Amino acid sequence: MGKYFGTDGFRGRANEDLTADHAYKIGRFLGWYLNKNKSSDKARVVIGKDTRRSSYMFESALSSGLTASGADVYLLHVTTTPSVAYITVSDSFDCGIMISASHNPFYDNGIKLIGSKGEKIGDNMTELIEKYIDGIYDANLEEVNRLPFAKDEDIGRTFDYFSGRNRYIGYLISLCSHCFKDIRIGLDCSNGSTWAIANSVFQALGAKTYVISAEPDGTNINKLCGSTHPQNLQKLVREKNLDIGFAFDGDGDRCICVDNEGEIVDGDGILYVCGKHMKENGKLKDSTVVTTVMSNLGLYKAFEKVGIKAVTTDVGDRFVHECMVKNDYSIGGEQSGHIIFSKYATTGDGILTALMIMEVCLEKKLNLSELMKGFKKFPQTLKNVTVSNKTDAINSKELLKRKKEAEKELGESGRILIRESGTEPVIRIMVECESKEKCNRISDWLSESIISF
Repeated sequence: MGKYFGTDGFRGRANEDLTADHAYKIGRFLGWYLNKNKSSDKARVVIGKDTRRSSYMFESALSSGLTASGADVYLLHVTTTPSVAYITVSDSFDCGIMISASHNPFYDNGIKLIGSKGEKIGDNMTELIEKYIDGIYDANLEEVNRLPFAKDEDIGRTFDYFSGRNRYIGYLISLCSHCFKDIRIGLDCSNGSTWAIANSVFQALGAKTYVISAEPDGTNINKLCGSTHPQNLQKLVREKNLDIGFAFDGDGDRCICVDNEGEIVDGDGILYVCGKHMKENGKLKDSTVVTTVMSNLGLYKAFEKVGIKAVTTDVGDRFVHECMVKNDYSIGGEQSGHIIFSKYATTGDGILTALMIMEVCLEKKLNLSELMKGFKKFPQTLKNVTVSNKTDAINSKELLKRKKEAEKELGESGRILIRESGTEPVIRIMVECESKEKCNRISDWLSESIISF
């Protein structure tokens, strides 16, 4: 990870860690960089944002920087991360930008950069941007120190591009081969990017929808709702006796399901249901699903029973996507609900994931609880410990000592994963074994060793 850019873009508290000045400089550099490699016409950049109050400020700052460097800017307004990736590719933009801090609280925000092929921009580019932000230049960037402003007719323009979001909605609808008529579906839009999109898609397909957390006010995004807090959706599904429910996160690239019995089905369950179905239909490349180190042991046991192999990557949908592209795999994702279907998208897409689950249910004429019968999760505890110095905390001698002792106790019947968050000042401690009580005891014991850092 760089100084500013982590595994999911430049993220932090708005106007504290990530300021309007940062956004302006990112726009200035990108506009200049993209234009200097074009032989004709201006560079074209498409921007989307979520519902945070600060997203409007960052949209203006980015647009100012880009147009000052001679790039044309197209505004999708409030939309999802996957829609920005889709439009970037389908409409041949040089770059896409999503303003969002995903599942974080409203006071955080982030800037995600998306390449012309729909992929998250790599470390080489973000390193150049960071150097420009800090005024540090190497021999190859001397000219950046005198980065020119566009003048006269070379100054960029800003366009309303609301139509791009509507085309994305049409694209999602076109992917479904079944009608959702008479199916009762709950949707938790997290007061975020999906609030004006998800319901339109499901209603167009004929579903009867019950929508919660779709009244964004700039400060309530992800607040006790959405994919990180699906309890309200569980309650809705049970009280209304719904067929299924889907909870999305702030920028719409995650999906957590609630089955017809009101039970949560996370990303691992989604990978199991969709991966198994794709294998049965000969659409699972090399009978392989891409997972991360956070996936539950129960998923691998379930895969073994149905003849599916799993490839494991580091945490982050970027790493999942890189593995899928390299090996041409069909599906991959994270326990958190980032699921990538390579045939249809280059990023995790919460609404697309929900549609794929619906397609399996309708084709097999089974509800989600029945489709999940072959998958039994191991008890798992995930503890987030806030620290001021992640490096010192994760390398603590006491933490490493306790981890070694705990792994000896668990043997082959469990596992421990300790890692730094790529987006927050926390150390994540995951313990997995056959007993929930043991998971809790060990995770508490491990976290006690780093609370002072």
